[in-house]
Amino acid sequence: MPSFLETCAGGVYFVGIGGVSMSALAGLLSERGIRVRGCDARESVFVRELRQRGIAVTVGEEEITEPTVVYTEAVDIHSAMLEKARAEGKRLLTRAQILGMIAGEYPHVLSVAGCHGKTSATSMLAHVFFHAGKQATCHIGGEDLDFGNYRSTGNEYFLTEACEFRRSFLSLESEIAVILNTDLDHTDCYKNAGDLLEAYKKFAAAAKSAIVNADDANAISIPHALTFGLHAGDIRASKLYSDGEYYTFTLSEKNIPVARIRLHVLGKVQVQNALAAYAAARLSGISPREIAEGLEEFRGVKRRFERIGTLNGIPMICDYAHHPAEIAAALSTAEGLCRGTVRVVFQPHTYTRTRDLMADFVAVLKRAENPLIYRTYAAREPFFFEGSAPALVSRIPEAQYVQSPSDLRRCLTETAQKDDLILVLGAGDIDEIARGLLD
Repeated sequence: MPSFLETCAGGVYFVGIGGVSMSALAGLLSERGIRVRGCDARESVFVRELRQRGIAVTVGEEEITEPTVVYTEAVDIHSAMLEKARAEGKRLLTRAQILGMIAGEYPHVLSVAGCHGKTSATSMLAHVFFHAGKQATCHIGGEDLDFGNYRSTGNEYFLTEACEFRRSFLSLESEIAVILNTDLDHTDCYKNAGDLLEAYKKFAAAAKSAIVNADDANAISIPHALTFGLHAGDIRASKLYSDGEYYTFTLSEKNIPVARIRLHVLGKVQVQNALAAYAAARLSGISPREIAEGLEEFRGVKRRFERIGTLNGIPMICDYAHHPAEIAAALSTAEGLCRGTVRVVFQPHTYTRTRDLMADFVAVLKRAENPLIYRTYAAREPFFFEGSAPALVSRIPEAQYVQSPSDLRRCLTETAQKDDLILVLGAGDIDEIARGLLD
């Protein structure tokens, strides 16, 4: 029976190829000698990078001639392009389905799931495997500062993020499944926290071994082979020492100290990501010394507490945080670095998330002094006021609504002073907007 890659020999067309995960999958197939084309709604850094690799990308719609069509979940399944492809009898696959099929070509699959931390933990794991000389391919939903959104040194191990949105991670059958946390998110496709937990349980059950966060009360209930955590677990961190929020710690394996590690990324949350990566690498047979050395090589991921420059001489940091728990972690890290005031700019991501987690957003943003709330990044959703940025602002007396880049520049210029730090949070286009304001 022909393999999945052999069946793709006629070519694959990607609708929404400019997405961070989609562009990585397109690049992986192209490196395997498969003819790849695609389209996207707009120009982006990923579109330009694909063109530089010789992959044809069109902005807008065009005729699809390839027998296999892959589309991102952000695309309307009833769009004219997909309806025409369906009518012509082409093979239609979601991003999650093709990811699962590509992963299925590898003997060993390691998948990292969780509401937050997936990109950093998967990138850490990749650095460990590459440092240890393993034949591995890594696929992430972000840009590692060293290798971008994917890298391949061989076909033995496949390391990937496993996204819970629309239960897409259930397309993966893993040797090792990692669950970083189970915080409620994606309320547009999960009824409640229990519904989400059931999906995580199915994800773990499909793997040979599961690794879970012992500090997460829901995750620890999932059958597992190994646990990690700052306060409990088989893999623990002790004797934490921070130097400007770069953490050094002793890593213990079942109460036995095995390594002293100094991370080169900011934030205590990265210690927990490192513990998860260590646990997965140990189950794969990599030695503690090699894991520690690989973790210390990790320098971070773009938009994960990334210093992007200055505005009027005041440092600006961008973080992908778009969930209350992520905002809290980023704010705590920033407060540890700042001698003055942390000036928070937050862009809500989707109306349903903002509406359903409104109380949590209000609670965490009230920690900030006069936060600026930028207009909502709607992504795939139509407008409704109850989940909008103005609705969020109406519940935070000190907050101010910001509609445009020029308004944002004016507000920050009027408020940010020497010794302050500008913290820009959100998963939408706020990163691009912030970079346009830099000195």
